[in-house]
Amino acid sequence: MPAFILSRILQAIPVMLAVALIAFALFAFVGDPIATMLGQEFTPAQRDALVAALGLDQPVPVQFLRFVGRALHGEFGLSYRLSRPVSDLILERAPATLELALCASVLALAIGMPMGVYTGLYPRSPLSRFFLTFSLVGVSLPTFLIGSLLILVFAVWLGWLPSFGRGDTVQLGWWSTGFLTASGWKALVLPSITLGLFQLTLIMRLVRSEMMEVLRSDYVKFARARGIRDRAINFGHALRNTLVPVITIVGLQLGSIIAFSIVTETVFQWPGMGLLFIQSVSSADIPVMAAYLLLISAVFVTINLVVDLLYYAVDPRLRAGRGH
Repeated sequence: MPAFILSRILQAIPVMLAVALIAFALFAFVGDPIATMLGQEFTPAQRDALVAALGLDQPVPVQFLRFVGRALHGEFGLSYRLSRPVSDLILERAPATLELALCASVLALAIGMPMGVYTGLYPRSPLSRFFLTFSLVGVSLPTFLIGSLLILVFAVWLGWLPSFGRGDTVQLGWWSTGFLTASGWKALVLPSITLGLFQLTLIMRLVRSEMMEVLRSDYVKFARARGIRDRAINFGHALRNTLVPVITIVGLQLGSIIAFSIVTETVFQWPGMGLLFIQSVSSADIPVMAAYLLLISAVFVTINLVVDLLYYAVDPRLRAGRGH
């Protein structure tokens, strides 16, 4: 196992270096940070001083190595728009995005898995057909439209839930959470549904197809011939063998939820990293954009490692293959 983890980490290093090169290229080829930070009127002396302070007078390879070194220490420079350290901005916004992603993922798993199991076991029942119709809606409608419809119904017409913001939060050290307040939970409902609906339908359809395929396999037919109860077959054999592809999809979708929460956070004005990224794009705030790109890449690399490790826990054939 340690050798496996080490090999995955070594494979991730070139990926992260490639992403770092792309992020560094944003600094080199997009916008003019000097004009952004100094404004329209500045003296040559002020420009030269800022160029030296930012290290822009160094050769490009040296600038890239300095960029990588600072990124490893969590330093991404100053935001051009807010004139604050980017790391501080990320730390402020990360709790909101992570809590939203967690709620959306739990919602997708808690509802999508049972729906997928049911539609796989009873594919011709009226309820299964309703679930499949519902899944088509979740896959077809764009996220911004789903969010807008939810706001119209539950915030404008019914007035049950807030239409924007995070509600009241409680500060626990550097982490701010809405889990400890009633308004925080209410504010989470609509964005969580909006962000998790596509993942929910995807998980449901994946579990359904895998369950139906496994239930048609020879070893399941043999288990029924031996007189094993249907409950043991459905949940001890069929469901267990569907977990490997489900783990893959769920892991990758968790990274996608974090990375692509931009639309949901914009619709609901959720004060997370996605909204910060959109605001940075509109003002060409390159340090924030580069930091977001590197952070999301690190999230995907970490999730892929966790998914590979979960394979070992779920599928004994992988452990047996390693042993040889």
